[in-house]
Parts: sequence; structure tokens; C-alpha cells
Amino acid sequence: AFGALLHYVLIISALGVIVWLAAWPIALIGARISPLKFTRAVAPSQGVAISTQSSLASLPAMLRAAAKLDVPVAASGVLLPMAVAVFRATGPGMNLAVAIYIAYWFRIELTPVTLAIGVAAAATTTMGAAGIPGQATFITSIAPICMAMGVPIEPLAILIAVETLPDLMRTLGNVSMDVAATATVARRSGFADAPESEEDRLLEQGA
Repeated sequence: AFGALLHYVLIISALGVIVWLAAWPIALIGARISPLKFTRAVAPSQGVAISTQSSLASLPAMLRAAAKLDVPVAASGVLLPMAVAVFRATGPGMNLAVAIYIAYWFRIELTPVTLAIGVAAAATTTMGAAGIPGQATFITSIAPICMAMGVPIEPLAILIAVETLPDLMRTLGNVSMDVAATATVARRSGFADAPESEEDRLLEQGA
């Protein structure tokens, strides 16, 4: 039983690591930010993410990271709160993976149609989840996916006990991707090229 839970933790956490690492190429390609500059800017917000397991609590640090990446407050002040509210890059993949893993345990065959239903359910339920530690929303986020796919939900009561490590990767991935996506949208929308206003400079100094 311990080996099965350890295998589960490693598999689900690995998905979070993939999303987390994808933030660097997105920042490089989408916002033309060097990996070193992005790492230095986002590191404090990642530290908050690890200590709180909450993207919402990491928002002030994420705003400071965006300022270090030359994203105007006019852009980051809108995009980052919106990202924290609805854009959870790790959510759909990791939540769907939990349902698939339970199906694997119970030897339930998943057809392409079932998986497509799971993808739709995962994308929908992620938008309604709060940006707080994953243990608080673990069952409410994943149970609808399991029910839509015909997978038992009873194992969720056991899996929540080992959610700490996967949730660390969830939050790290979300925070890093939020900053990278904000910088990319600001660059592509012309915000990053616009001259900084006096109000923006005062807000950044206050942050």
C-alpha cells in the first residue's frame, strides 16, 4: 500500500514539474525574457508558493516579479489577479491524472470518449476552484471528474492524506506559469513596449 501511494505521489508530482518547467520556455519565447532574468524575478514568489501552498497568497510577490520583468502595473494589476482566479495551469492535467490513476487501480478501462469527457470536466472544474491550499479543494475539484468518467470517488479520502507534495508542485507550477503568461500577454498586447507612466512608477515603488 505504501509503495502504491508513493508511486501515485511521484507520478502526479511529475506532471506538476512538467508544467512548472514549461514556464521558462513560455517566458523566453512569448515575452522574450531570458531564463536567468525570469528565474531571479520569480524566485521570491515561488518561495511564498512553497511556504503557503496558495497562489492567492503569492499574488503580492507575483506582482513584484512582474514589475522586475518590466511588465507595467496597468497590465499586471489586471492580468495576475485574473490568472490567480481562473488560470490554473497545473489543475486540469493533475486532476485528470488522479482520476486516471484511480481507474488504473480499479482496472477500469477508459475509452477515448471517457477520456474526452474527463478532459472537459477537468477544464471546467478547475475554473471554479479557489486559489488556496489544494487539500481544501482536492475532493470538490476531482470528484466531479471521477463521476463524469465513471470512476469511484472513495479513494479520494485516502489520497488527500498524501496531497502535500503534489500540491506543492501544483502551486509552484501555477505561480510560475501565471507570471510567464502575464509577461507574454503584456508583451504581445503592446503593454511592455508602452512608456511607463508616472502612476505606474509610483505603484511599483510602493510594491
